[in-house]
Amino acid sequence: MDLSDKQLAIVHAALISTGSVQRYIDEILPEVTVVHQVDDTVQNSNFAQEPGVIPKDNLFRFATYAHFLQEKGVDLIMLACSTFNRAVEVARPMIDVPLLQIDRPMMDLAVQQGNRIGLLATVPTTVPASERLLRLAAEDAGKEIEIETVLASDAFKAIKAGDAKKHNEMLLEKIDDLSDRVDAIVMAQVSMSALEPELGETKVPVYNSGRTGFQKAREILESL
Repeated sequence: MDLSDKQLAIVHAALISTGSVQRYIDEILPEVTVVHQVDDTVQNSNFAQEPGVIPKDNLFRFATYAHFLQEKGVDLIMLACSTFNRAVEVARPMIDVPLLQIDRPMMDLAVQQGNRIGLLATVPTTVPASERLLRLAAEDAGKEIEIETVLASDAFKAIKAGDAKKHNEMLLEKIDDLSDRVDAIVMAQVSMSALEPELGETKVPVYNSGRTGFQKAREILESL
């Protein structure tokens, strides 16, 4: 289906994620008009809190951005930050256009693979939000799951420094180890999608939010 008349807005909490999503836009939604809303202060203030604590004004900011983007006529709004993915749930009653958490589609896929889910993250503040969303996906699917979380903070430092090779090597090692104990693995942040070209054959399904998020975005846009 041709989606050249559709507009997707992506709200980013950090500039780094704009580069992470471009390959999926080009591959999956090449004809769609894409608008990026970037606010680095959101990530900065999220990082300044203890993991699991999201500043209320960040939830408000997302709802405000979504409101203005809706007024501009976009057809779908995606939140590209996993740390405060709860903001979509807060804003949903106030916004008329569809809202999508970039990380929810991979969670839905992962819980279909079994009851033991591996969560691989590179940012500590993302862990509580990703675990919560995984449990919500399992609950919606009528399943009970066990989550094994692995945090690879040094990999995030590497990707921020522009060293994708080191980032990927670290994650591949973690995935190989974790695969022996789980039925599926989800990679918590969209920046981790940089690993996808190097994954190859894996012992269990390994999902990234870039591919699964934009596949879901296309599905939603085609349904409108």
